[in-house]
Amino acid sequence: MSTPYEIPLSPQPQMFGIAIAGTTYTLTVTWNWVNASWIINIADSSGNPILSGIPMVTGANLLEQFGYLNFGFQLIAQTDNAPDVVPTFADLGSTGHLYAIVD
Repeated sequence: MSTPYEIPLSPQPQMFGIAIAGTTYTLTVTWNWVNASWIINIADSSGNPILSGIPMVTGANLLEQFGYLNFGFQLIAQTDNAPDVVPTFADLGSTGHLYAIVD
């Protein structure tokens, strides 16, 4: 059975450490003004990049195409009352959410 956990975010660029599925990662979340979307970078606990430039889109596991990295969890973005609408700059953390679903 999979267990979802909301990753706490706010509507501003941010970098923080988080433990997911028994491993600590450093997540960096930034706003891309050109395409009006949030971008996620994942690094190990020492700051060494693992994945960079993942757009926070809805309707899919953001890590699915990187299955060979064996994260042991999915990242899913959605918004309240409209799960297929991407989080905007202003609503990230309030009605726009990012979930880790541990396999």
